[in-house]
Amino acid sequence: MRPFKYSNAPDPATAIKIVSANPTAKYLGGGTNLVDLMKEDVMRPSELVDVTRLKYSKIEKKGDGVSIGSTATNAFTANDEIIRKNYPLLSMAILAGASAQIRNMATNGGNLNQRTRCPYFYDVHMPCNKREPGTGCGAFNGLNKNHAIFGWSEKCVATHPSDMAVALAALDAVVQVEGLNNAKRSIQFADFHRLPGDHPEKDNNLKQGEFITSIDLPANQLADKSYYLKIRERSSYAFALVSVAAALVTDGNKVKEVRIALGGVAHKPWRASVAEKWLTGKEATEANFKAAAAAELKNAKPLEHNKYKVGLAAKAIARALEGAMQGGAYGTMEADSTNKD
Repeated sequence: MRPFKYSNAPDPATAIKIVSANPTAKYLGGGTNLVDLMKEDVMRPSELVDVTRLKYSKIEKKGDGVSIGSTATNAFTANDEIIRKNYPLLSMAILAGASAQIRNMATNGGNLNQRTRCPYFYDVHMPCNKREPGTGCGAFNGLNKNHAIFGWSEKCVATHPSDMAVALAALDAVVQVEGLNNAKRSIQFADFHRLPGDHPEKDNNLKQGEFITSIDLPANQLADKSYYLKIRERSSYAFALVSVAAALVTDGNKVKEVRIALGGVAHKPWRASVAEKWLTGKEATEANFKAAAAAELKNAKPLEHNKYKVGLAAKAIARALEGAMQGGAYGTMEADSTNKD
């Protein structure tokens, strides 16, 4: 690990001023991703500003919805009574991710800002445009079994690793951020993360020094029919090959509203808008769930080694919708690591 300066911010304005003035400075929350990357020499910040003592750890009502503090831990958030009752999809997704120890440390803001787990990104001896722009994408013509099938570019085919973010995408969350001189803005979750395009080094649309203060969840009627499904290569401590956050509002057996977001398939949480549009107004049947999933996956662009993800994602969408109709919970499936295209 390279030398760096460490400071403990006494207030948000000080933290924001320090990081805004130094393009190689980073905020430090739980450190469960950033510190690992520093140890591997993947990230080399010259300065870390500890924000864990800033007063953004509350989860509280905000209008008809809820505001989740950015420095609250993932574990605290998943187990909060308001979240469990009104936004069980978020609890399910968080509890499907990482380990209990990591969830106890990781913060909500840090979860949104975590980097990809692509092995080419982690290996400093391999080309990676995300780690070092202009060097190429090793995974594009390399081993890309776990990589994207939506939204990738030749510059980057990595996937976003967060489970929590997939649920937030389905719940139409809004990210509240603060910049210099107390400048505040709201970012719709769909606009927070970026697809790689020509600049895969940019994970999101935050400006240098902007700090996430909270994540707002608008009120909805999805709590009774929500389900999070995560498919991975082993039963624990693994990132998703494909994950699905699904939630429904029905009138009898007719779908009035549906939310579907996918993880493990793109550079950002992927909102399955084609499937949502197809299914809205139709009967909530297994056949229709499969048809909606098939409509979404028509737009998939698999790479050489991950064609299996197309069929896997289609089946996962249908299964998650069935789980939601049965009253919710979360499920995990262990995929066959020898799965061939």
